[in-house]
Amino acid sequence: MLMCMAKLYFRYGAMNCGKTTALIQVAYNYEERGMHVAIVKAAIDSKGADTVVSRLGTTRTVDILATPHQDLAKAVRDLGEIHCVLVDEAQFLEPAQVDQLLALTVEDNIPVIAYGLRADFQRNSFPGSRRLFELAHTVEELKTICRWGKKAIYNGRKVNGSFVFEGNQVAIDGEHSVDYESLCAHCYAREKAAA
Repeated sequence: MLMCMAKLYFRYGAMNCGKTTALIQVAYNYEERGMHVAIVKAAIDSKGADTVVSRLGTTRTVDILATPHQDLAKAVRDLGEIHCVLVDEAQFLEPAQVDQLLALTVEDNIPVIAYGLRADFQRNSFPGSRRLFELAHTVEELKTICRWGKKAIYNGRKVNGSFVFEGNQVAIDGEHSVDYESLCAHCYAREKAAA
């Protein structure tokens, strides 16, 4: 008998490509079929507190707010019967936590779908994203567009409405007048030159 083996998926894209909306839809699909999902979000993402929040206004309470050094495999196993693990803002996970997600697929045969950013506003990878690119069975890009309709691949950070290209890697939108805009390579270069 052929047994289906679970996989670790990394679905990444620039900001506003619909990652959280897709996660909520996948959760709905599993639950519609009577299956149980575990939703995980890195605790450093304070937007929405203990919920994932889609730009479309849809929200969903998380099961695990992942703190640094928390064993995610143990936390998921402690929830009981789980058919799929869905991770929002996976770029904020520690590399060891990504290893733990892989362990859930290999040892427990639970599919894990992680959604996150490829890189920060300076075009540097996040440790969690880097590890997902290294370990994921399947890597899929979720696409969005910049203000000119071109494929957006970068995240521009704005502070008080102006683009900035220096600062800490993590600054959650909605805090300290920080927000983000998805940019194509041309727009990113133009904004950086103008800063």
